[in-house]
Amino acid sequence: MQRPVTSSPSPSCYSRFWSSATRSKPISPPPDSSVRDSLARRLGLFDLILIGVGASIGAGIFVVTGTVARDTGPGVTLSFIIAGASCVLNALCYAELASRLPAVVGGAYMYAYSAFNELTAFLVFTQLMLDYHIGAASIARSLAGYWVSVLELIPFLNDNIPSWVGHGDTFLHVFSINIFAPIILGLLTVVLCRGVGESSILNSIMTVTKVLIVIFVIIAGSFKVDVANWTPFAPNGAKSILTGATVVFFAYVGFDAVANSAEESKRPQKDLPLGIIGSLMICVGLYIAVCLVITGMVPYEHLGEEAPLANAFTSKGLKYVSVLISCGAIAGLTTTLLVGLYVQSRLYLGLGRDGLLPAIFAKVHPARQTPVHSQVWVGLIASILAGFLNVHVLSHVLSVGSLTGYSVVSACVVTLRWKDNKTSNADSTKRISNRAEGIFCLVAIACCGCATGILFRFGASFVYLIIASVIAVFAGATLYLRQAYTDPPGFSCPGVPILPSISIFINIFLFAQLHYEAWVRFVVLNIVALGVYAFYGQFHAKPGSAGEV
Repeated sequence: MQRPVTSSPSPSCYSRFWSSATRSKPISPPPDSSVRDSLARRLGLFDLILIGVGASIGAGIFVVTGTVARDTGPGVTLSFIIAGASCVLNALCYAELASRLPAVVGGAYMYAYSAFNELTAFLVFTQLMLDYHIGAASIARSLAGYWVSVLELIPFLNDNIPSWVGHGDTFLHVFSINIFAPIILGLLTVVLCRGVGESSILNSIMTVTKVLIVIFVIIAGSFKVDVANWTPFAPNGAKSILTGATVVFFAYVGFDAVANSAEESKRPQKDLPLGIIGSLMICVGLYIAVCLVITGMVPYEHLGEEAPLANAFTSKGLKYVSVLISCGAIAGLTTTLLVGLYVQSRLYLGLGRDGLLPAIFAKVHPARQTPVHSQVWVGLIASILAGFLNVHVLSHVLSVGSLTGYSVVSACVVTLRWKDNKTSNADSTKRISNRAEGIFCLVAIACCGCATGILFRFGASFVYLIIASVIAVFAGATLYLRQAYTDPPGFSCPGVPILPSISIFINIFLFAQLHYEAWVRFVVLNIVALGVYAFYGQFHAKPGSAGEV
């Protein structure tokens, strides 16, 4: 008698979702540059450093330094030092992962995919991408406004350029017509589509110009410094300096763009760590020097609000320097926008290759060896936002993606050290695996950072801040004592897991300082991304290139 054939029960929706979401991506070998849909390796160390500097230093170096100095006084220098030190911690974590995964495109997204799982990586991508889209549109509008201001120096154009051309014609508070911003975005998109060599040349020229202008401003201003203006150094106390550090932290954001250049770097394992750390140290030095000059030239309470550095030079009879500052601002905004568009396309390329987005994003032009479809897409999104919406209204929900990405990257450094050590695997006699215990400690550190930030923000008693910090210290000590770590090949972040833990704590502390609408954006976007992954990503991801956690 023939046995009836019985089909195995199909997995439930939940079990399938969980199986897909917890997949991780193994570390893969570098793709051969001769293979179709791979990028050309044309970037050297100098190019990578200029990408980092170009992304980090925009017009803000001429504005943020002075506006924060109005509240902190000459102590703004310490604010930049503190913020720079915290960014160095993030840079060390990025440098290790860039050396360890030197051939992958995607930066924080790909690191999270390798260290954690598919869903975490997708959520990191969505948070980063919203920052990039809004940021690119906002920078494009600012750049358009600067160019229109320059054109208005021509007598017959003065007061004859309609506001909708470059400055923006706002109506209904949300909508704002700007014609020039999409044109700028279109031109930069064409440059990026032509090839990484052409875009690197443009970025190098503009970045070198910008840095030379900043150096000239520092030298010219140093001859007008009156050291008496540095006293008192912290007129509003230490808390104002710490608050200032939370503000100026975002002036350093951008060095992580170097990590997204991995597949186009000639010597990624050696040059990426040097490019990340080198570009950040240059930015730290320039910011500190500008702070010392501006607070030494003019008493801090006399600094202007909109153009403090330009006003300081004008007050000293150096009006020509103000013109140079405007040129530097244009160069700074151009490089920041160029690198931002470049990074976005590489992130889309990574997700297209992994199947989490349609395959069209993974296509690379056979001759130009650039992701043309991804590049055109990000340029189109930025053009729509910049051309029709008042994106400056959305500026206070920015930086969520950067802080999220930095925190996850720091956690990746710790967890990937466990993956290399077999003794950190689960023990059958234990109720909880070493990995789960370690992740719990990392989450505890993040929660303590958030609690400390909220308490600091609302002026709670110093005792409560100490309690939250002590709990974070205990969690960090548990990570150090109860986990086994090995040194990775290539560049190694020192002090693991302590330094990455401090980095996570500081990043989430800063996250708590953001506007409450940024918190709402974080939650809502995660819910939307979860839905996109549930209905598209999990079914189209390529399991052949991923392994179970």
